[in-house]
Amino acid sequence: MEIPQGLIDLVSDYTLRTVASGTAILGLVSGTLGAFALLRRQSLFGDAISHAALPGIVLVFMVTGIKGPLVLMGGAALAGIAGMLLVLALVRLTRLKQDSALGIILSTFFGFGLMLLTFLQRNPDARQAGLSNYLLGQAATLLERDVIGIGLFGAAALGLTLLFWKEFKLLSFDRDYGASLGFPMQALEILITLLLVAAIVIGLQAVGVILMSAMLVAPAAAARQWTDRLGTMVVVSALFGATAGVAGTALSSLGVGIATGPLIVLCISLIALLSLLLAPHRGIVWRQLRQRRHATALKPA
Repeated sequence: MEIPQGLIDLVSDYTLRTVASGTAILGLVSGTLGAFALLRRQSLFGDAISHAALPGIVLVFMVTGIKGPLVLMGGAALAGIAGMLLVLALVRLTRLKQDSALGIILSTFFGFGLMLLTFLQRNPDARQAGLSNYLLGQAATLLERDVIGIGLFGAAALGLTLLFWKEFKLLSFDRDYGASLGFPMQALEILITLLLVAAIVIGLQAVGVILMSAMLVAPAAAARQWTDRLGTMVVVSALFGATAGVAGTALSSLGVGIATGPLIVLCISLIALLSLLLAPHRGIVWRQLRQRRHATALKPA
């Protein structure tokens, strides 16, 4: 059986192997943390934080004049944290619900970021070229040092997730019970949100601010269809995310004319769709078949 050329290139081509490694780590981290966001019904939180990162990227470039990935990611992280704190403040100090606060912050920060980006594009400064790539990502620009940075941040995020596994589990399923046991639930909520910020920031160069939320939500939504156990769900979600990263990178190498970031999102969306349709117990197809079988069994002879 002939091996597809895309798979051969993943092993033999240094550049493609580097990009695939970075996107796989991104999918692994975002899939893991996205599972907790989904269970806590905070999927929109990731969308708001990723959109809030755009003005941070542009502002840090305007202040420093440096376009290095680490510098821009630092600005994105600060803007994401600021957006998170504003959401928490709006929910606590006003009568707004969390979804309303998230929508306000998402649209305000993203609009401000687009305004700054448009302002820069009208200036004859060639140094700003490439900033707009952070809207949809440009995974092909990942270098070995970028992958190392993604790996280090990702390892730290996964390590903290394992360290606080029991606490995050209580936060996801029974916050009040956790508080009654004496756990600092507010601090834990801030911590897990900071980990989400980290996952989003490391993925902006590859997937972009617009599509990054899909890397948090889709793997977790797909994994939820296959299991009712938290540990299994987190592992499956991480594997789905990593698979989508590698598959999207391989497809982009075939010259299909689509950027790697959107292809990764399309791959994870396809995985989510197949899971919704075909997963045992929860899948739409199997549920319809069970209902028909039960209806047939109940018919009088």
